[in-house]
Amino acid sequence: MHDKRLEVVASFGSSQPIGVSVSSDNRVFVSFPNREPYLFGLTEIVNGQRMAYPDQAWNDKQPDGHNNFVNVQDIYFDVDDQLWVLDSKPGAGNSVFGKGTGDVAEGRFNLVQIDLKTNKVVKQYHFEDLNKGASGLNDVRVDTDKKMAYLSDPGQAGIVVLDLRTGKSRLVLAHSKSTTADTAIVLQYEGKDMRDKDNNPFRSNVNGIALTKDNRYFYYKPINTLHLYRIPTEFLADANLTDAELEKKVEDMGETTITHGLVADKNGAIYLTSSLDYSIKRWTADGKIETIVQDSRLIWPDSLGIGSDGYLYFSCAQVNRLPNWNNGHDKTHFPYEVYRVKVL
Repeated sequence: MHDKRLEVVASFGSSQPIGVSVSSDNRVFVSFPNREPYLFGLTEIVNGQRMAYPDQAWNDKQPDGHNNFVNVQDIYFDVDDQLWVLDSKPGAGNSVFGKGTGDVAEGRFNLVQIDLKTNKVVKQYHFEDLNKGASGLNDVRVDTDKKMAYLSDPGQAGIVVLDLRTGKSRLVLAHSKSTTADTAIVLQYEGKDMRDKDNNPFRSNVNGIALTKDNRYFYYKPINTLHLYRIPTEFLADANLTDAELEKKVEDMGETTITHGLVADKNGAIYLTSSLDYSIKRWTADGKIETIVQDSRLIWPDSLGIGSDGYLYFSCAQVNRLPNWNNGHDKTHFPYEVYRVKVL
């Protein structure tokens, strides 16, 4: 079941791509978690090849934790073409990938701003206010109007709001209906429940997020939930609102699908990865859902970016085929690839 419209942007052998984002002039960036075989955490794709970005030093395999990446989880271009890099290594048990070897009790989290014109790091945010023992920061979106970053935190089942002017962060909507996984939903692939060696099912609280281009609406959902939610950013950015008041501003946009990544286009439509049926879907503001592309190669489509060229770019992480969910057996198919399909 191959769709001829689906194009391979780059292949990465056995290196797992996670984050994908595209600049206004269609420069394509892909990030990789720090697991073997590890070459770089953040790359720019040039002529189908990955180049360390912003330089080799930031991608040092033996990071000292200061001016280099530890575990790049997500990347995002704001409307001013600033690249935001979420370097997130959660503490033991707080990652959606499961507990890894060498995990420590507290996570390490860093948000790095890179200016595309100079290819230089502008600023770093270290989340001093974050509960690093519980957090598992996953995705980031940046509101250039309000100077805020919004991050999904499946570890704490909430949204982290970071004030880019002060560096202070706060957790909102924690353990609310819209941010918490539905325990009745167990993901199933190829006729088999996705469970670890202790028979625990894969479960993720709020994970995929999207911000409309006008910075007006923030969309989000847990993986283990079918419903899509949104909240106007004017309320999300208001530190004076209590969680109870904030919860009243959340809108349930109706039933969608099991998703991992979200992205908004210039028209306000939301693209959702849909792993159970190997597809990418588009949700429009009138509540309609359409399948954009369906292909057997789309195994755990994960992170998305839209270029001004009208293409939707996305990674396929094959998380459901990793050893952690298959009794220690690695069932991934190589090469890992990033794809694109024309959508606009």
